[in-house]
Amino acid sequence: MITGFEKIIEERILKAQKTGQFDNLEGSGRPLVFDDANVPEDLKMAYKILKNADYLPPEIELKKEIRKTEDLLAGIKDEAERYKILKKLNFMILKLNSVRDTSIRHEMPQYYLDKLATRITPEKKGK
Repeated sequence: MITGFEKIIEERILKAQKTGQFDNLEGSGRPLVFDDANVPEDLKMAYKILKNADYLPPEIELKKEIRKTEDLLAGIKDEAERYKILKKLNFMILKLNSVRDTSIRHEMPQYYLDKLATRITPEKKGK
C-alpha cells in the first residue's frame, strides 16, 4: 500500500527521470560501492570475513526467501495451494518482523490483513 507521501516521491522521481536529471551522474554505469561506515569498528573485520565467505545475515536470507515465495505465490492458481503458500509467507513475515529491532511502522505487512479487516467489520445495512 503506497501512502500519499510515497506517491509524491514516486511522481518526483519519474519526473526527474523524464527530464533527464539522472543522466550523466558521477559513477553512472558502474557498480555501487557500499562502504562499511555504519558498521562499528569492532565488527568490521567480522563483517568483512562473512562478506568474503558469501554469508548473508539471517534477516537478509529471510527477505530473499520471502521474495521467492511471493514470486511462487503469484503463479499458483489452485486456491488450496495458494492458501498453504500464503500461510507460509505470513509466517516468514512474522518471523522477520520479530527478528528486526525496529518500530512497528517499519515492519513488513502480512498479506491477510485487509481481508481479515473486511470480514470483521460488519456491513452497513440500508445504504
